[in-house]
Amino acid sequence: MLATGSAQAADKDAADTAVEAAKKYAGTTISIVWEAGLQSLDPLNYSGPQWEKLTGIKVKVVEVPTDQMFTKIMQDFKSGAGAYDALNVIPSWMPDLARAGALEPLDKYVDKFGYREELQDIAAAYRDNQMQYDGKIYGFPDDGDVMLLYYRKDIFEDPKMKDEFKAKFGYELAPPKDWKQFDEIGQFITDKMAPKVYGAGFFRTAPYPQYMFQERFRMEGGKFFNADSMKATVNGEVGLKVFKQMLAENKFMPPGVEQWNFVDNLAAFLQGTTAMTISWPPYGRWAAGYGSGEEALKWVPKSQVAGKVGYALTPLGRPELGVGFDLSVSATSKNKEAAYLFIQWLNSKKTSLERVQLPYTLRDPFRLSHYASEKYRALWPDAPAYLDTIKTSGEKGLLDLSLLQQDKYDEAMTKAISSLWAGEDPKAILDRMAQQFDAITDKVGIENQKAVYKVWAAKPGAYPQ
Repeated sequence: MLATGSAQAADKDAADTAVEAAKKYAGTTISIVWEAGLQSLDPLNYSGPQWEKLTGIKVKVVEVPTDQMFTKIMQDFKSGAGAYDALNVIPSWMPDLARAGALEPLDKYVDKFGYREELQDIAAAYRDNQMQYDGKIYGFPDDGDVMLLYYRKDIFEDPKMKDEFKAKFGYELAPPKDWKQFDEIGQFITDKMAPKVYGAGFFRTAPYPQYMFQERFRMEGGKFFNADSMKATVNGEVGLKVFKQMLAENKFMPPGVEQWNFVDNLAAFLQGTTAMTISWPPYGRWAAGYGSGEEALKWVPKSQVAGKVGYALTPLGRPELGVGFDLSVSATSKNKEAAYLFIQWLNSKKTSLERVQLPYTLRDPFRLSHYASEKYRALWPDAPAYLDTIKTSGEKGLLDLSLLQQDKYDEAMTKAISSLWAGEDPKAILDRMAQQFDAITDKVGIENQKAVYKVWAAKPGAYPQ
């Protein structure tokens, strides 16, 4: 009988285990902080109602704009109000929140409810870098954010375009391997096809371009700080080179690109007016027309490029693992175990596979089983290539800078890039950004920040090897 019971327990997956354990909390309500907008449709429309049906626990979704989430979480912790039970945490915030004591360590729950084995299915880029701080688990990586290059296969494979391009530049028209090729390809397509089609388009308004700067700056050989003094080094030759490149690229992009946000850039690519762009995985799904009948996606323009989009690594081959989300439990929650069981169920292999296929949310594949899923790979003809590219990009991805008061460094980079588009002198902007970095470091404490930076910089995805 004991052997039979053990076998039955082993057969249960993490989702079932969480459901069974949570039933004793039926009739209670837990709150979860979630990014406002499309992301929140997951717990509002799908996972929240499903969890209540399975366990009897209601889920209150607290929608907060991304740029306010860190502040709201810290305010709730410092007040001791315990208004939040479960949290969505951007991984680069984890050192701050964990050191402050705002996050509940999860190891005891992971062991109690047998979740360690399923955690190994999370892709290593996320599992090894976004789950722990100081040797303790504080969150479950729950979003496979990574930048991808999207390009128009019909243009890149056009025989006339290929012949003319090779005759001019001496190499094949193909997804660019570096930024020099990106510029040459972008300008060539603009010269040949504008105003019908421009060579490329990017989102340029806050807060997203700073993630693209972080990637390019490091891939060109830049380091954010002097590791001994913690003085900012973003204003050296590498930073200036990257700023000048970014500014010059606007010339072969559509007029007004400096003011483009996430949706503007998406619309241009889906309508076929740009031949290349870089963004997160949802662009690839929407470009294929996936979810086009969903009410929540009415704002997404009908794709004019379905079946014509290719997926590739970003130039230089080490894309940014930009933003992402971890599922955590608030240290001041009055329902910690119930909150934990909810996030284990959300993050489990079984439940997460359904969630990353929801067309109206922005959760991206992050588990090995997601990339290999036959169900996902059958969603549209090029879905296998899409998932393979996400997998490879994650394996090669660069981590976002993650320090104490990281939100302040992010803000400094964001403001600097806005000043670049406004026409200010690139060197003066970078000097000002370095001064702002130094002021933040001084306020945090040089030795405190040095210790955190040392840990971050030692990770394989911090700087290209």
